[in-house]
Amino acid sequence: MAEPMYRQIAEELRQRIESGDLAPGTKLPTELELREEFNNASRNTVRDAIRSLTSRGLVITRPGQGTYVVDRIVPFAITLSTDNDTGLGGGEGVAYMSAARAQLRRPDATVPRVEIQLAAGRVARELQVNESSAIVSRHQKLSIDGKPWSMQTSFYPMKFVEMGATKLVEATNIEPGVVRYVALKLGLEQAGYQDKILARPPDENEISFFKLPENGVAVIETVRTAYERSGTPIRCTVTVWPADRNRLVYNIGDVPPEIRSPAQAEDIPSSTEDEQS
Repeated sequence: MAEPMYRQIAEELRQRIESGDLAPGTKLPTELELREEFNNASRNTVRDAIRSLTSRGLVITRPGQGTYVVDRIVPFAITLSTDNDTGLGGGEGVAYMSAARAQLRRPDATVPRVEIQLAAGRVARELQVNESSAIVSRHQKLSIDGKPWSMQTSFYPMKFVEMGATKLVEATNIEPGVVRYVALKLGLEQAGYQDKILARPPDENEISFFKLPENGVAVIETVRTAYERSGTPIRCTVTVWPADRNRLVYNIGDVPPEIRSPAQAEDIPSSTEDEQS
């Protein structure tokens, strides 16, 4: 018995994808073009073929744009805990960039977008400031190997600027990282941080930036609140990580050195300036 027509179409397209005739990122022929190519196949038959390829992770459909061959993603493992010996790590800033390069990846980040905002909701609670009090936000989009990888926004009390940490409101990378800058300028040393992690569907902005299908790929959102030794919060950092390209690693306690490396956990601007943990 002959295979259903939609399977024949899906198999032909699969072979073209795997042979490289349809390269990653290539737009598939339109529905009308596929119907004509495959002996005037019905609309439903062509759609069933596309659904079959989508379920196998070979193509994604972007509303209003068409169907594209998936650009195969090699996941990136990033350690969110700090190293007990060096104090480095945390998945941010210089440590993030160093981890990417150690895995032979190429990291990059946009110039920080800086805004003065009114504290509200979660950020106000995490920073323990009154709602409608002024805060500074520093937002960056991160990429690895030229592909969008994560978005990160850090919030700081406006009083830090008034106390002398004026670089916080400059739209430029701060070396050697904002955490270190605040410690040197204001004497507010980061003593620890708490992470809150949730998985959720991406919003429209995240779907567009990360080039995600509308269904099937969740994002991981981490909310990190850092504290100085008195217990006062000094920053809140919200990072969004698509689940299809990130592996978040925590090392707790006595983990062998050869296993601690992010490269072992999973199958790079010169810096993300915000946090060097």
